[in-house]
Amino acid sequence: MMHTDSFFLTRLLKRVVPLLMLLPSFAMAAQTLCATDSEGGKVCLAQPATRIVALSPSAVEQLYAAGAGSQLIATVDFSDYPDAARRLPSVGNSSRIDLEQLVARAPDLVVAWTSGNSPAQLRRLEQLGIKVLRLDPQHLDDIADDIEKLGLLSGHEIAARQQAQRFREGVAELRQRYAGRPPISTFYQVWDRPLITVNRRSIISEMITLCGGRNVFAQLAPLAPRVSDEAVLTANPDTIVGSTSAEQHAFAHWQRYPQLNAVRFDNLISLPADITQRATPRLLDGAAQLCQQLDGARQHMAGTR
Repeated sequence: MMHTDSFFLTRLLKRVVPLLMLLPSFAMAAQTLCATDSEGGKVCLAQPATRIVALSPSAVEQLYAAGAGSQLIATVDFSDYPDAARRLPSVGNSSRIDLEQLVARAPDLVVAWTSGNSPAQLRRLEQLGIKVLRLDPQHLDDIADDIEKLGLLSGHEIAARQQAQRFREGVAELRQRYAGRPPISTFYQVWDRPLITVNRRSIISEMITLCGGRNVFAQLAPLAPRVSDEAVLTANPDTIVGSTSAEQHAFAHWQRYPQLNAVRFDNLISLPADITQRATPRLLDGAAQLCQQLDGARQHMAGTR
């Protein structure tokens, strides 16, 4: 009987031991974290990133929103939200990075901005073996998607998913609330010297549409086209929206044109640039304020006519 038990035990071990030897590789495969970036590339990590560098102020905010703020080790200039981000060292600005400084910090993940960072510098980082996740949110939905990607790669998947869902629900609530409102033509002024606006592919234009507005320069080809005073006068928008940082001189400029509807009805709207021009969860606050302001402009026009 003992010989029989020994025989079967030996056979069992011969089958089980090879499987046990494979378990570490299975476990590693199960732990591999992968996210697809804005260019369709796949970034995979064997474990959650613990040393992250963000190369745009927007990426910094998104990382904090995803729950990974404590894993940030460096940012770029103008990364000022939340307050904790101000205390992190900078490795340059969005368009030009100090590669030597960045590499010396030994990051295990760099979160890049496709539209702003130098493609050559990003390629160089990858050649050095550094993982680079390229993000370039073009729609409100992209913000929620990017938060989830950052949460996955930093080990905060559940918290990030909850934050992303809150953002999606907030956008859906605004869309429902302002659906069917009378359209109001809107000129969004990103900058005044030169005069720069946005086309339909911009998140800002999507916010205008969300609020029942109509971007008067939606059809232009560039994402951030330059326009002239004459073009604005021809479009004759019902409202002009600009950032608070530029309002003092920018809005005074339009007062020279009392024939403009926006001036005639006193519909010159200023909003903080950080909540309207940065692709972060705070765009939800910016959209809510924009919707309220455009609704007020509608009522103002109805009462003035």
